[in-house]
Amino acid sequence: MSNNDARAAVEAVWRSESARIVGALARYTGDFTLAEDLAQEALAEALVSWSVSGIPTEPAAWLLTVGRRRAIDSFRRRAARDEKYALLVRDLAEEEPGVDALFDPDAIDDDVLALMFVSCHPVLSKESRIALTLRVVGGMGTDEIARSFVVPIPTIQARITRAKKTLAAAHIPFVVPAASEISERLGSVLQVVYLVFSEGAYASGGDSWMRTELASEALRLARVLVRLAPEPEVFGLLALMELTAARFPARLDTAGQPVLLEDQDRRRWDQSAIRRGRAALATAAASGRGLGAYGLQASIAECHAVARTAEDTDWQRIVILYQALSRLVPSPVIELNHAVAVAMASGPAQGLQLVDAMMAKGALNGSHLVPTVRGELLVRLGRLTEARLVLLGALELCSNAAERSALERKIAELANHLK
Repeated sequence: MSNNDARAAVEAVWRSESARIVGALARYTGDFTLAEDLAQEALAEALVSWSVSGIPTEPAAWLLTVGRRRAIDSFRRRAARDEKYALLVRDLAEEEPGVDALFDPDAIDDDVLALMFVSCHPVLSKESRIALTLRVVGGMGTDEIARSFVVPIPTIQARITRAKKTLAAAHIPFVVPAASEISERLGSVLQVVYLVFSEGAYASGGDSWMRTELASEALRLARVLVRLAPEPEVFGLLALMELTAARFPARLDTAGQPVLLEDQDRRRWDQSAIRRGRAALATAAASGRGLGAYGLQASIAECHAVARTAEDTDWQRIVILYQALSRLVPSPVIELNHAVAVAMASGPAQGLQLVDAMMAKGALNGSHLVPTVRGELLVRLGRLTEARLVLLGALELCSNAAERSALERKIAELANHLK
């Protein structure tokens, strides 16, 4: 086997099995940071060994066995000066599990769930949680993560290193939180998964309007999480992501330019994703505990998904859902989306009043979002000269190349109308 074939095989196994491998090693050693390092050492050994001997029958178990042996070697080196490591060497060396025992069916789910909770621990910064989760749970390389978020590779490496040091310094145990803590800690996990998805669906920088690979990775994490922690809000998040991703095929035209929701060819929407999203939302609603923030947003996405045309959209229901959402989790972005919904339901003048009120209190200062929406509402009211000036201001604040291109086209169209 060539080196390139071996590398491709290692990367494929790591992407699908990284969480199970790191999780099992963390369970064996009791040390999350060490487990991730051991897994990386096993990967390096696989690149050499598999190119010579071929891919083993059980590649994930092979990686875990190598990682476990490296753990024993590490503990032996430390045993002379620390009785705790001497005991670990004895316990691990005597165990000598076979392939079947390496991936204990009764422990796999707990291993992966514990890995998610550790990677998304509130003691870490938001940026560190995202980088560490994509690295150890998602199996993404630092170069992939850096490329996805349009930041330098050393920045991602530093975030991951800092996260590991923080977890070690805080003595965060590798365990699934107690039932009484899960609800509190689950929010951090959901936030990370959704942040990853949002960056994929609405890229904040760079040249691309979307980064579908990143959004797909978040969806994969959400599907794992809903199996491991089947809570209503987990189903709500999965529903939101499925229903949003369903529109991806229609969000760009043949030239790669953004297409607004109302102009999209709904025949291109992914009906399978819509069915999955609606099923997940129904599960969340069936809990009897009421929908949370993600469930309410999924309900809004469902309103779009079931409308055969933009004109058929139930904007009155969307306005009500945004009102409920803003009471549950107040935020300027939700407030802006509510203003858009009001404009669609009751006319651009009423929407503009809400947007102007936001600007008066400085909401989302420094963001292109408010002036972009305001400019569009002014266009719909026929105030084209004012709209052009507002959109020029939005252009100065926009950092995404595809979005800037859309704004430039809009401004050029207005300039032609004003001639």
